[in-house]
Amino acid sequence: MQHFNKLLFTALLGALLTGCGGGSTVADADNDQVITVGDSIFDLSNEIQINLESFAGQTFRKYTKSGAELSGGSVAQSVVDQYAEAKADNSAITTVVMDGGGNDILIPVISLADPYGCKTNIFRSDISSNCKALIDDVYVEAVNLLNSMDNDGVQNVVYLGYYHTKNAFYNNLGALAKAVDYGDLRLAQACNNSTVNCTFLDPRSLIVNSDINADGIHPNSSGSLKLANLIWPTLQPLL
Repeated sequence: MQHFNKLLFTALLGALLTGCGGGSTVADADNDQVITVGDSIFDLSNEIQINLESFAGQTFRKYTKSGAELSGGSVAQSVVDQYAEAKADNSAITTVVMDGGGNDILIPVISLADPYGCKTNIFRSDISSNCKALIDDVYVEAVNLLNSMDNDGVQNVVYLGYYHTKNAFYNNLGALAKAVDYGDLRLAQACNNSTVNCTFLDPRSLIVNSDINADGIHPNSSGSLKLANLIWPTLQPLL
């Protein structure tokens, strides 16, 4: 019974994080030297990539997976493994457009227990030390991944940060604002402290509640266009 409950929980969690969408891997594109890796912010509707490819007039290889954590995880292939797959398909990668790390925080929260204390409430005005430690671990994983990209000859990384989630019908995800703030701080530091040429893009001032789906997490069409417009000025000169 315990094993069944674990499988059921994993299935329900996966449904919440991945929705009904998610694009397929694209292992061969117009420009094989540019890849995207990351989670459902990119992958659920695929609209960020569609917009970027429309701006560029060319397609890029795509490895994003809805539900992905930065490394490890049981819901979807991790960002680390996505990059490994892209490298195995074609190692001539010069530019990586990515996100990653959000689900490492979100998955424990959606378990309803919030075991790391990443939500704030009337009794806790800041995230807990355990939540900060969890995010610090994500920072280490991000630096390791970015450094490995540099060692592999990747020249540029465009790292999209996270915006504030909003309350949803199944969870008060708006209470994650301070966790998102600390997470973006540490991801920006990972970008700056890695050896690869990495540009961190902060979307928090751009994305408002009306740009987010009813699930409280994923960008709708207006949000995806805003995120693509945020990425494009950094990506364009790299093509």
